[in-house]
Amino acid sequence: MTVKTRFAPSPTGHLHVGNIRTALHNWMFAKKQGGTFLLRLDDTDAERSKEEYVEAIRKDLAWLGILADEEQRQSARFDRYEEQLEKLKASGRVYPAYETAQELDLKRKIQLGRGKPPIYDRAALDLTDAQIVAFEEQGRKPHWRFKLDHETPITWTDLIRGDQHFDPVLLSDPVIRREDGSWLYMLPSAIDDIDMGITHVVRGEDHVANTAVQIQMFDALGAPAPEFAHEALLVGTEGKLSKRLGSLGVSSFREKHIEPQAIIALLARIGTSDPVEVIVDVEPLLATFDFARFGRAPARFDEEELAQLNQKIVHLLDYEDVKSRLPGDMNAAAWEVIRPNLHTMGDVDQWWQVVTGPVPVPELSSEDREFLSVAHAKLEELEASDDLWKSLTGALKDATGRKGKPLFMPLRQALTGLDHGPDMNALLPLIGREAALARLAKAAA
Repeated sequence: MTVKTRFAPSPTGHLHVGNIRTALHNWMFAKKQGGTFLLRLDDTDAERSKEEYVEAIRKDLAWLGILADEEQRQSARFDRYEEQLEKLKASGRVYPAYETAQELDLKRKIQLGRGKPPIYDRAALDLTDAQIVAFEEQGRKPHWRFKLDHETPITWTDLIRGDQHFDPVLLSDPVIRREDGSWLYMLPSAIDDIDMGITHVVRGEDHVANTAVQIQMFDALGAPAPEFAHEALLVGTEGKLSKRLGSLGVSSFREKHIEPQAIIALLARIGTSDPVEVIVDVEPLLATFDFARFGRAPARFDEEELAQLNQKIVHLLDYEDVKSRLPGDMNAAAWEVIRPNLHTMGDVDQWWQVVTGPVPVPELSSEDREFLSVAHAKLEELEASDDLWKSLTGALKDATGRKGKPLFMPLRQALTGLDHGPDMNALLPLIGREAALARLAKAAA
């Protein structure tokens, strides 16, 4: 069997971190198995689906390196859904219902008030022809429900949750088509999974009840169900579902200069028994991807952990990986010097200005300014070299008797405008002898 997975977002908004995790795990499983990953755009909601969101989904996935082998759109398949619906009508597995939304809501409230689960009572199955005619004359149009088989228990072995059992009597017959003719998620998704050869469906545990219903749909359509893996949902650092997770998407990560490798590394492992690891290449993650490693506990998404992971990944990036994102005059040697001081790639311009200037003039004591005058004089005596910092500080130590922080800190502040940063032995050759002389003179004045 050739594995085929799918990621099926509705283009009614931007992807958030939970969507990204689902896409990633489907992609990783397919890639590890040598299979196919399908991007299926579930755009049956014509009013809310927008092309700008379609393009955003494609770009976001591409930026993350989650590349689809195929792409399909549900809006191109309405004829197929009609065809399959007619077959289900003929077999008695779907039926029209005429209750309004208000009537259904009242039924649910009455059931809840009596301590019963709010399950549809199948009243539509008992309608007479005369009642149906009366509804039609009132201008009512039916919505369509899938009729569950109450005699057959629903079971499957979930790749994460293990053996699952549902009593169909405790489930409502799902609405599959609205009064206005628009489709709901359940039936088109099942039809697509069959037609497109989907072998594995990886999604959140909030879809478990949907899976129970769809397993009967697969059977009614005469096809075997794919295998399912329902993973624990993401939660925030407070340990519960967070509205903030719904707003975290690729745009917010980009604004914070988070590398795609950091997002992949974190989302690939949280919720599993494997530790989150610093990676630049996704291959090690693919090698260990296994649903047996996924736990049932909620997967905690920590933005601080992501930031720390991102910093470590930035420190591993080669010049060739980032040169298109660097200032034009910044070469590989400069990248090696500055890289260890970066939290994100957004810090590059700030650190490069330390090299190219101008830098702020520090507030120094008169003793330190006098010391910098001596430093200026000593630097004038030295030739430019890779050991310029060692030569300068050695000469100053001999001339002034200073050592340790009193020796190094005023020099660093004068040359960089900061009291921390890259190793000065590596940084001073980048700044250059002439620029260093100018900065020392300005700070000593």
